[in-house]
Amino acid sequence: MVKSGRKSEMPIEIIELGQRIQQIIKEKGFKTREVAHDSGLDVENLRKYIKGRQEMKVSTMLKISRALKVDVGELFK
Repeated sequence: MVKSGRKSEMPIEIIELGQRIQQIIKEKGFKTREVAHDSGLDVENLRKYIKGRQEMKVSTMLKISRALKVDVGELFK
């Protein structure tokens, strides 16, 4: 049985968004699990967003930006 892979590559913007979230976490000295908790997310789901493996809803993006204590626009700089 052949394992099925992703049908299409994740858009670069999704990968860059995850990288930016990771950068903000490091800059602020937060821990991933703290951000996940403050966002109301499972740590593994947050890690998927950070690694660009999963797209997030706008509501999730807002929760993450609040947990990071940044304006949502900061996630796109």
